[in-house]
Amino acid sequence: MIPYIPHTDEDRKVMLSALGLKGVEDLFQDIPERHRKPLIDLPPSCSEAEVLRELKRMASRNTSAEEVAFFLGAGAYRHFIPAALEAIVSRGEFLTSYTPYQPEASQGTLQAMFEYQSLLADLLGMDTVNASHYDGAAALAEGVLLAYRAKGGERKTVVLSSALHPEYIETIKTYVHPFGLRIRGLDEGAWKPDELGRMIDETVCCVVVPFPTFFGSLVVYRTLCMATHEKGALFVVSVDPISLALFEPPGSYGADIVTGEGQSLGSHLSFGGPGLGIFATRGDLLRKMPGRLAGVTCDRKDRNGFVLTLNTREQHIRREKATSNICSNQGHVALRAAVYLSLLGKTGLRKVAELTYRKACYTAEQLGALPGYKVTTPYPFFREFVLQCPIPAEEVMCRLVERKIVPGLPLSRYYPDRKHDLLVCVTELNTKEEIDRLVYALKGIK
Repeated sequence: MIPYIPHTDEDRKVMLSALGLKGVEDLFQDIPERHRKPLIDLPPSCSEAEVLRELKRMASRNTSAEEVAFFLGAGAYRHFIPAALEAIVSRGEFLTSYTPYQPEASQGTLQAMFEYQSLLADLLGMDTVNASHYDGAAALAEGVLLAYRAKGGERKTVVLSSALHPEYIETIKTYVHPFGLRIRGLDEGAWKPDELGRMIDETVCCVVVPFPTFFGSLVVYRTLCMATHEKGALFVVSVDPISLALFEPPGSYGADIVTGEGQSLGSHLSFGGPGLGIFATRGDLLRKMPGRLAGVTCDRKDRNGFVLTLNTREQHIRREKATSNICSNQGHVALRAAVYLSLLGKTGLRKVAELTYRKACYTAEQLGALPGYKVTTPYPFFREFVLQCPIPAEEVMCRLVERKIVPGLPLSRYYPDRKHDLLVCVTELNTKEEIDRLVYALKGIK
């Protein structure tokens, strides 16, 4: 066996000399010396059986999901995942192609991508969907840059709804900063269509809105979309895909670019990742779309074949021509979404959305009736709503976690002045018994 030693001692001397350094240790001078070689107090080595016994002991301290009433959302959601999905996506043919970038990807992988694109295009009401991006935040930021490119780089203002997820807003700021784009809407706290409409002029390349909002509100954007187009700008919507099983898809009222987070379509919370960045456009923006597309064609014998097409990624074309050089196809997560949608079908997905909507409304009705509490998110809303508490929401969280109830997200995490506001999330997995437990627990907090 040949050891992997890429550089000889002489090679290292030449490199260090070019840097003006005497030794490898000099490369780490910025790190305090006490942290360079810390003493690690490890126990004596153990046998495999002893290690397994210790790991099982540690695991026994965990609380199972079935024991906890869970009402935390804010961008990542707990929905039912059919057992059949796990059986399908765990096949070796799929697991070994988690990140298939290159043109020689197998026909099965390419077909799975094509099916994902087709299902999402139908759900979003859009012409074209790519496959895909890191997560919803990255996809939305890429959507803003696509709008900027589509307008020739001359329009340098972006109108952002203040009701977008705060982390999405920060991601957009990071992406657009090198391009010198200006942002309107956030300082004014604008999120209603009429407020955003007054900010559109000939310098705006796009208007960006969420559906639902970060606080769960369902907003009608048809008039705002028309106003955006009248000013020559593009309309960008960040959606919750499950909500579209009940409500009008953005493509039906003229959205130009639609993005979203697809984790809720068959993927676990998994301590925060991976996510699935959904990205869709109108047909005329196809060649400016970042990421990659799978298409279908046929050979001389009229047999279907799946191919990568119109590739705009840096792996396939010259770097200066690439529309994005930090996007990912998230192949396995996109596959999970395709299998999830196929297993549920239109009827099943609508049932999930209906249960989620109705249970959220029931929960809000019960909590809003408690003395000292108030639901501040206006109806209608989907899955989430803001509950104003009589004491700081952080304290509510701490008290209820001890009782194995996670009541939601204290909004002071993103909005320091909203210390009493709790963002409560309800999905089809929350039972009436869990909801009643939450109501009873909050009733005792004054």
